Amino acid sequence: MTRAEFMARLRQGLVGLPMATAAEIAADYDLHFTDGLAAGRSEAEVAEALGDPARLSRELRAEAGARRWTQEQNPSSAVGAVLGLIGLGALDIIILTFLVTPLFGSVIAMLIGGVGIFISGGVFAVVAPFFDGPGGVAAAVLGGVGLMGLGVFMTGLMVMVVKLLIDLTVWYARLHYRVLKPALGAQSDNQA
Repeated sequence: MTRAEFMARLRQGLVGLPMATAAEIAADYDLHFTDGLAAGRSEAEVAEALGDPARLSRELRAEAGARRWTQEQNPSSAVGAVLGLIGLGALDIIILTFLVTPLFGSVIAMLIGGVGIFISGGVFAVVAPFFDGPGGVAAAVLGGVGLMGLGVFMTGLMVMVVKLLIDLTVWYARLHYRVLKPALGAQSDNQA
């Protein structure tokens, strides 16, 4: 594979990343060709050493998503990190199907349940005093506030569990694909 073919396939695979990030990655790989040619290697040898550009671009996209998750921990970056890693194919389908999906689904359901309990507690605290229930107005208001506290506790706990699950998913996926920077750094060291 020639340098131009490698770079074209790499750039094509990086579509969707921010332009500055994709340009930086492409420049980095182009520099590998420059260094390899200066060391007397052919374009085909450098391309072979770097690996399949389609695979590299998937790994780089997944890594960019994982890095974004570590920098900006919000729902958008979480979805991007998980989808990038799934797109990489790093998650075993069995684990994804039988462990991760039910686990995420249960935690998300409990998170939504916590929000629902909080809202129900607020409604109960406002509406229940108008009905003549056991314990009077104070018991109705305290019951509603208690439900709201339970909702806040459940929601906060589930947010922490979701964050932990996403961190574990990223960690697990990183075990399944090679770590690019050290691998490329070792190649550069060997060329020198």
